[in-house]
Formats: sequence, C-alpha cells, structure tokens
Amino acid sequence: MLVLSRKKGQSIMIGNDIEISIIDIQGEQVRLGINAPRNVTVYRKEVFEEIIKENKEAALVSVNPELIKGISIKKNENKKNNEEKE
Repeated sequence: MLVLSRKKGQSIMIGNDIEISIIDIQGEQVRLGINAPRNVTVYRKEVFEEIIKENKEAALVSVNPELIKGISIKKNENKKNNEEKE
C-alpha cells in the first residue's frame, strides 16, 4: 500500500485521468473530491462490500428460466435523457 501525506487543496493522480483532491479536513474527517471518467465507478468501501455481498447471495438463488422469460426491462428514462444531452 502506498501511503501519501497531503494538505487541504492538494491532489494525487491515479493513472492519467483520475484525480483525488483533499477538499477539507475537520478533526478526523477528511473530505475528498474525485474527478474520474464517467466509465469509472467510484464507491465508498462499505457500499462496495455490500454490493459484492448481495451479488454473491443473488448468485446462490436458483431461478426458473421460464420465470425470466416473462420479465421485461425498460430503459431508465433519466439515463436516456442524460445520454441525449451529451
């Protein structure tokens, strides 16, 4: 693990396109700003671990393929509108 010291207003770069900035420090709490491409997902570690746990649990559930055939998936309209703006 690489350990770095940074002060408020300073940043670190991960690769060529991910910047992590120190926005504020109040006592033991540090506020970070993360500038990354849209295709890079960023999660707090505890949220990421919960996603992994739920995915593993879902993978253990057996599903009748006939039930899946009846499910229709609709594209999120907000996502569609955001993509059109870009």
